[in-house]
Amino acid sequence: FSFVLSPGATKDMGKMLGGDEEKDPDAAKKEEERQEALRQQEEERKAKYAKMEAEREVMRQGIRDKYGIKKKEEKEAEAQAALEANAEGSLTRPKKAIPPGCGDEEEEEEESILDTVIKYLPGPLQDMFKK
Repeated sequence: FSFVLSPGATKDMGKMLGGDEEKDPDAAKKEEERQEALRQQEEERKAKYAKMEAEREVMRQGIRDKYGIKKKEEKEAEAQAALEANAEGSLTRPKKAIPPGCGDEEEEEEESILDTVIKYLPGPLQDMFKK
């Protein structure tokens, strides 16, 4: 095995192997401060990006208003409302459109495709598929 050790890993390895432990009385306090600093940095970063995104959204909304463009969510909400309006008074869910050519004939088509493929296979493979 080859290990890549970070600079602090050698002390930890010594502890695991039963060596003397160095006790740092402030270690827990330092670690807690470090974690708090990381949390604070993360919060600042999130706030910064939220602010940037809010500014972008204001700009996007201005463009949408100028050109009469609707947001994706608004389009979906309108489409859903139209579906509900069409289905109003109906007790069942709206039927899905079935493309032409779909139905009971499918199984026969699949068999004919399989037969066509088998015709182009070499003789021994044809025998295997026919059995």
